[in-house]
Amino acid sequence: MDSAKKPEVFDWMVKIRRKIHENPELRYEEFETSKLIREELDQLGIPYKHPVAVTGVIGFIGTGSSPFVALRADMDALPIQEMVEWEHKSKVPGKMHACGHDAHVTMLLGAAKILKQHEKEIQGTVVLVFQPAEEGGAGAKKILDAGALDNVTAIFALHVMPDIPLGEVASRSGPILAGGGAFEAIITGKGGHAAIPQHSIDPVLAASNVIISLQHLVSREADPLEPQNFKAVILSSVVTVTKFQGGGASNVIPDYVTIGGTFRAFSKGRLEQLKQRIKQVVIGQAAVQRCNATVRFLDETVPFYPPTVNDEELHKLFVDVAGNLLGINKVNTVKTPIMASEDFALYQEVIPGYFIMLGVKSVSPNPLQSLHSPYLTINEDALPCGAALHASLATTYLIKYQQNVATVVGKYHDEL
Repeated sequence: MDSAKKPEVFDWMVKIRRKIHENPELRYEEFETSKLIREELDQLGIPYKHPVAVTGVIGFIGTGSSPFVALRADMDALPIQEMVEWEHKSKVPGKMHACGHDAHVTMLLGAAKILKQHEKEIQGTVVLVFQPAEEGGAGAKKILDAGALDNVTAIFALHVMPDIPLGEVASRSGPILAGGGAFEAIITGKGGHAAIPQHSIDPVLAASNVIISLQHLVSREADPLEPQNFKAVILSSVVTVTKFQGGGASNVIPDYVTIGGTFRAFSKGRLEQLKQRIKQVVIGQAAVQRCNATVRFLDETVPFYPPTVNDEELHKLFVDVAGNLLGINKVNTVKTPIMASEDFALYQEVIPGYFIMLGVKSVSPNPLQSLHSPYLTINEDALPCGAALHASLATTYLIKYQQNVATVVGKYHDEL
């Protein structure tokens, strides 16, 4: 699967990535990105379904029959103003591919090109999932609800990582990304003149105490030594308040204050525990300051993403494939889990799945920038690596699946 190394294929991929990067689209608005994908699939002679999940595209390469394995790329950008000055900077004010989804789409198209060239060798069907709305829109759920993956027995995804060196990949079996949710609380008191606070019930003071108490959910209710035990990573958690809104004048105590934030953990049980404690702490601490409080969890507008948990058997396949493709010294098989969340986890709840981090560390001498940064840059030399890894994972999985089926059938035949 070395077709992606050819200069003309590399140039083709770079051109696609830069075109998508210049024209970022937010969740469920990826109409031009979807059109570009379909045009490229048409050129490659790859059939597809569209629209799926509003703007999504589902392509098919292979026999058209089972087994089916899926490769996923997310398409949406973020509401961030790009601050990197270069020839292919975002042309859309306030929007940017700051999470590398432009590279994800490009690498999956690169894999499609490789796979199409080797289609007669494919022992089953590779399903190409170009998914909208990963960034807070739960596009994965809409893909599943549409029945697009009903026959799929495994799914893989790559995510670019700017802190991992070029040519290296990282992942692990078990939890690799946290599940997360968002909350909002309104703390109500009694407004009045700031010079005579005794005549008011101050929601600002109450909200301040609430925030301090919420930090104790991790610092005082979680075992500080547990995260050192790698097997106990599921007990790790984060609670962060990111919003504090109240009042509009320096001499007026407001009637109410709104706070909000996020909570993260590596197990559903811990997420549910945090959810209950957040509600208890907000209402209880507000009451101490004579205030009332209401708490709501934003699973309607900002969907909860469960933890991303990699399948153990697919981990073994990843190690073999990545080791053969890149060299085992370029494969980190015990990647430290990250508190970020991913809607790829929604696929993993119904299909064995595996999430991989691909090194795209920039050659720029500038300080390293993280994902979701307006200064993010990506080393495009990683694009062929991602395409080849996608293609190799899919084809190897299908071969092993057929071998496993043959082994089971043979054993059953012998027993008869």
